[in-house]
Amino acid sequence: MKKGFFLSVFVCACSLASAVSAAEMKAINFTQKGEVSELEFIFDSNDVQASKFQVKEDKQIIVDLSSITASDRVMRAFDTSQFSGGVVFVKAYKKPKNDKDIRVAIQLRDNVRSVLVRKPNRIILQIENRYGVFSQKKVEDNQSFKEKISEIPSSQAAKLNIPRSESVEDILENITQSGRKKYIGKKISMNLRSVKPDEILKMMADTSGFNIIVTEDVKKIEPISLNLNDVPWDQALDTVLEMNKLVAKKNGMILLVTTYETAAKEREIEKKAKESMVELEPLVTKIFPISYAKIGDLKEILSEYSSDKMGGGGSAPPSGPSGGAGAGKRGRISIDSRTNSLIVKDTAEVIERMKKIVELLDAQTPQVLIESKIVEVSERYSKEIGLDQGLGFGYDPFSASANAGTNNGAGFSFSTAPSATASLFGLSIKRFNKLINLDFQLKLMESESKGKIISSPKVITKNNVAANITQDESTYFLDTNTTTGTTGVTTTTAWKAQTSRLELAVTPQVTNEGSISLEVEVKKDSLNPTAQIGAPQDEVKRVVKTQVLVDNGATVVIGGIYSYSQSENHSGIPFLKDVPLIGWLFRTKYNPASIKKELIIFLTPRIINQEEAGLVDRG
Repeated sequence: MKKGFFLSVFVCACSLASAVSAAEMKAINFTQKGEVSELEFIFDSNDVQASKFQVKEDKQIIVDLSSITASDRVMRAFDTSQFSGGVVFVKAYKKPKNDKDIRVAIQLRDNVRSVLVRKPNRIILQIENRYGVFSQKKVEDNQSFKEKISEIPSSQAAKLNIPRSESVEDILENITQSGRKKYIGKKISMNLRSVKPDEILKMMADTSGFNIIVTEDVKKIEPISLNLNDVPWDQALDTVLEMNKLVAKKNGMILLVTTYETAAKEREIEKKAKESMVELEPLVTKIFPISYAKIGDLKEILSEYSSDKMGGGGSAPPSGPSGGAGAGKRGRISIDSRTNSLIVKDTAEVIERMKKIVELLDAQTPQVLIESKIVEVSERYSKEIGLDQGLGFGYDPFSASANAGTNNGAGFSFSTAPSATASLFGLSIKRFNKLINLDFQLKLMESESKGKIISSPKVITKNNVAANITQDESTYFLDTNTTTGTTGVTTTTAWKAQTSRLELAVTPQVTNEGSISLEVEVKKDSLNPTAQIGAPQDEVKRVVKTQVLVDNGATVVIGGIYSYSQSENHSGIPFLKDVPLIGWLFRTKYNPASIKKELIIFLTPRIINQEEAGLVDRG
């Protein structure tokens, strides 16, 4: 009893320890270095087991990672077709029957080779961008197992060519690949007259040291003449194949050569066999509730991945009145508008493929809140020093009151009122001895004004959807028009409006890294007050139109306008106005003025549904 108890505790402890010690994949990085593309898997531990195999029919490399976890953000697919290398698309997903294992599918442009390299806390998958970059020895040393080739008895084979070049595998693969080729064989010269192609291929097999098998239809081709000087023998072999419309198919270290017609017939037979297998495979039905994607667009996309489109063949049945459309002879996709669901009837393999597509495409669209702050600062300063209306006086030497020494009508005024016409000191005397009508006003004024206007328009919109917000402010003035006609002069008055507009127009685009690209236009109009009441105001229009890349939640200054003006004007009697001390009696007031204006525009975009849109980790 105690042994059984201790054994159960030990098993539970081991299970708990294995669950706790499960490694986590932190990131998947893709880089292209010359003729090699690297897919880097970064982990938080070194205890990660990885294996790979290649599906040449689909041009895919599959990497399996055991006992590993990863967030949805790390496992999201990414497109690498913009690079010129051999990798087109990468997608990581959890294996259906084991959530603790992750499978990574790498779609290739063409079948090339790859090797796995282990480094601390990471595993790197190195992939050729063209066949022949890696040596065959490097690939074989990297494999977890090697193919064993049995010896062929002499009774079963008349001759077995032993390759004399370490690059034979590269050459064979290069001949059967499409696209850019790089010939690496030893250079040879050939001068042949009326020789059958099968004999030429036999000579090349003897020269190169690898096996070439030709079909019976190749032996029926008419003889040809060939004159080649100092060319790689694999290029000569490729030339012979193209001249005679032959197709080469590699099988290990053997090259099978046949004609275009025979190859086409074989492919047609393979296609029909695959179609017949699809026809016999049972169909299953799956309902996909659609939450965010447009169901019509999603249905059109999924129809391209049905069993018939992927190789099953057959013609599609016509669409019915219920909205369903045939995906092919067997598969079918229908729409239920009431529940906004897709009903798919197809093979289990197709259903699983469509499930992955729906999980990726039916996600929330990122919504972006754009907040703009428009700060407008103005500062005015003016000063007035001097006589307001000059100095006025009279002189009467013959007046009798002057002898009497009387001073009649003297006046004195003092004002500190902060108004535009206030005078600090004024004196008015009707008569003082022989002086009459003595009058002057000394003005000493200084004015300063500061203003700050902040406008903060905000707008929210979906990714790649334009948004616009506008605010108009109107002021009215009385417009007077005078017309002269036969009846006389006619005066008409009407109220007219002047409008200042604040407008924010923006189109956001969220990048895969979580940044936000903004195409933004900001308009800020203003009306300046005038001195004349009832007159139209001066209009000032400011427009900023730009494209900018901003991190989520960061603030950027997209524009600013700074203006500064300084003025001073005065007049007076020539020469006398420039006399020191008393010159101010013969000139106007000293009145400098300065105006400063500054406009700054701030912009802050923020994604408000990052987690729902799959832009952050949910854990």
